[in-house]
Amino acid sequence: MSEKWELKWMAWELTEKCNLSCVHCRSASEIDSSEGLFTLDKAKAFLDEIAEFASPVIVLSGGEPLMRKDVFDIAEYGTEKGFRMCMATNGVLVDDDVCEKIKSSGIRIVALSLDGSTREIHDDFRGQVGAFDGVMRAAEYFRKHDIKFIINSSFTKRNQEDIPNVKDLAKKIGATAWYMFQIVPTGRGEEIMKELIDKEDYEKILNWHYDMEREEEDILVRPTCAPQYYRIWHERSRKEGKDSTRRNLSFSTGGGKGCIAAQKICLVTAMGDVYPCSYFPLAAGNVFKESFKEIWEKSKLFNDIRSFKDYEGKCGSCRYLGVCGGCRARAYAVSDSYMAEEPFCDYVPENYKEPVDKK
Repeated sequence: MSEKWELKWMAWELTEKCNLSCVHCRSASEIDSSEGLFTLDKAKAFLDEIAEFASPVIVLSGGEPLMRKDVFDIAEYGTEKGFRMCMATNGVLVDDDVCEKIKSSGIRIVALSLDGSTREIHDDFRGQVGAFDGVMRAAEYFRKHDIKFIINSSFTKRNQEDIPNVKDLAKKIGATAWYMFQIVPTGRGEEIMKELIDKEDYEKILNWHYDMEREEEDILVRPTCAPQYYRIWHERSRKEGKDSTRRNLSFSTGGGKGCIAAQKICLVTAMGDVYPCSYFPLAAGNVFKESFKEIWEKSKLFNDIRSFKDYEGKCGSCRYLGVCGGCRARAYAVSDSYMAEEPFCDYVPENYKEPVDKK
């Protein structure tokens, strides 16, 4: 396997159980969902298997990972194996005891989800009264225990006007970084297809991010699941005669590349299924039926996604294919083809010709 496709980052869903019912949830988790197939022994064996061929950043997620009693045993074992262990939580269950275990298990950084700058906006998005207070309380605990945390924020039409306010709040509460996610309609998120931000607004938001990122000095910022941002970055940097090297690039798994699903990242679910990313609805294989290394290196799905020359529509003709690639999960959600063009990109390549409708 070429170093080009080296696994750098892996989200690992340790449980399907969750104490919230967020409108955009990929796994549509509920509090009485399955714990999954990874017992503690199987989880340790899986970490042993990963260590044989890769050394990715591993993000323990769910569902809500803190609903697993042995989550810190898994984190500690991963730390002992030399992995950079991280965690993604909604923050509701965070307290002093949890913080002490986060530190003792070697977890390096925690991701909190914040989708609104007020209780009303965030709680509506998360489907739970008190969710906003939970995030604010968790951030306070993390500051108290000197635990680094980042803020992940997801947006649809219902909260897109609040984007700048959320960024400002993330900075105010002491986050190390703020990641702006554009919703990918999968899992429970399929039900909010009509709420997806229009591609024209999407373009405006990404241009706002470009301007904001040029000025922001106090917090690392990065748009996520928005690969066309890298096209905007290169276009505007070149036009303005500015250095196109991003200040925040070192914090980015992609290293300046847009969609890196199946190229540098993947998701492993609580049932052992391996997906190109956290929002892609098709599995490439299952770690309880075949080796993870085989799936990563040889699965048809992963290698299809890595074959840029076979991308279709505008993506296939675009000069920015190498730095963008379009969101493969979003393409599949809208057109049933993961090789199709990115449906929420407003850019039309100069050499692109619209297909003729023979009907």
